[in-house]
Amino acid sequence: MIRINRQTDYAIRVILALARHPEGTRLSTGEIQREMLIPPAFSQRIVAELARGGFITTYPGRDGGLQLARTADQINLRQIVEWFEGPIYVSDCLVAPGECPFDTKCPVQCRWVSVQAVIQKELEKVTFDQLAEEAKTTPCISTEEPDA
Repeated sequence: MIRINRQTDYAIRVILALARHPEGTRLSTGEIQREMLIPPAFSQRIVAELARGGFITTYPGRDGGLQLARTADQINLRQIVEWFEGPIYVSDCLVAPGECPFDTKCPVQCRWVSVQAVIQKELEKVTFDQLAEEAKTTPCISTEEPDA
């Protein structure tokens, strides 16, 4: 099963929280945790990884916070998913071409290549400015408190 792990989901929420505000806005980690229901135990690691990937800029101090490192239309779901999960493969036979004895003569592998390409393209098409706009009309953020 293809499944996005919890850390990746929370990273997407961090970027979405920042994208929902005007460009250049800084938000504290605490604000993002509350707004997007991210447990504090995950935040520091996710923020550090997003900063390392060049998705956000962190500012220390009392007036610090987090800010998108580039505009929300320049960040897409595929970038975040692959940064946290690694390359997207729908089958092991696509990870190391040539290792399967059926390789290029396999009709299933040909279909996996197509399916993988569709997933990658769809994730690329979804930018965070689009998601932020959709969030205005489709509120799907819970109001429950996150687990610590």
